[in-house]
Amino acid sequence: MDKAPNLDIETVSFVPTKVSGFFQLMKPRVMSLVIFTGFTGTYLAPGDLHPILAFISLLAIAAGAGASGAINQWYDSDIDAIMKRTSGRPIPSGEVKPEEALAFGVTISIISVLILSLSANFLAGGLLAFTIIFYGLIYTVCLKRFTAQNIVIGGAAGALPPIIGWAAVTSTVGIEPIILFCLIFFWTPPHFWALAIVKNDDYKRAKIPMLPVIYGNKETRRQILIYSLIMVFVSFLPSIIGMVKLLYGATAGLAGIIFLFLAFQLLKKPSDKRAILLFKYSIIYLFTLFLALICDHAILG
Repeated sequence: MDKAPNLDIETVSFVPTKVSGFFQLMKPRVMSLVIFTGFTGTYLAPGDLHPILAFISLLAIAAGAGASGAINQWYDSDIDAIMKRTSGRPIPSGEVKPEEALAFGVTISIISVLILSLSANFLAGGLLAFTIIFYGLIYTVCLKRFTAQNIVIGGAAGALPPIIGWAAVTSTVGIEPIILFCLIFFWTPPHFWALAIVKNDDYKRAKIPMLPVIYGNKETRRQILIYSLIMVFVSFLPSIIGMVKLLYGATAGLAGIIFLFLAFQLLKKPSDKRAILLFKYSIIYLFTLFLALICDHAILG
């Protein structure tokens, strides 16, 4: 009788660990936001895209966002190892080698752009390629380590999925997806700066010129309130142009009041607890608004 193959336990356990490492390179929490906002753009767009093609397109958009995250982690592996918040990421922890991360990110980037171009259209594919280049090159290499406006300018990459989703259906870009882009764009600074206030020492140690590091927490809190005011105003634009009806408008109003209250409280009574509360609520806020957009369209038409 043949002997059973002698499998090395360490080799067997290495495989799922490696897969998990590559998955974490793609920043799954960010991908979930990309999928949701990209789906919203696809769902709200006038026109028809076959459900299977729409599903493939969303996967391609998510994969492209994840690929840019992998490239970002490859380039930032030196500072990720210094910061407590990021020291457990796949490259600093040794789960994935830097060259593997780069090869993975570039390969998935190319595949995702090609798939989206074929499943939807070349405009959507081109926008996805621009998003990957913007985040992986312009933000990661040119902005993050050199300007306190890194999050503001770099936020454009994370705000593009609704436009890409809309373009996948219509082969055009209209005012509606641009408004959704602006909503995410102005949401990004308050969201990240609230966390940066708490993680200020981390950014100082890594020599990343985040706004609190360069201008201090007081100015950062003031900027958070300013951007929050702009964001809440933008959140009403879908109602102003007749893109949605009462359901979304009421949701945006209530959610916006809570956001501004938390931002004002952080400005007047600063504390890490209030900063983290605003950071966590900002995630709920964005998901709530995009869910309201979907529900308003589905229920009220």
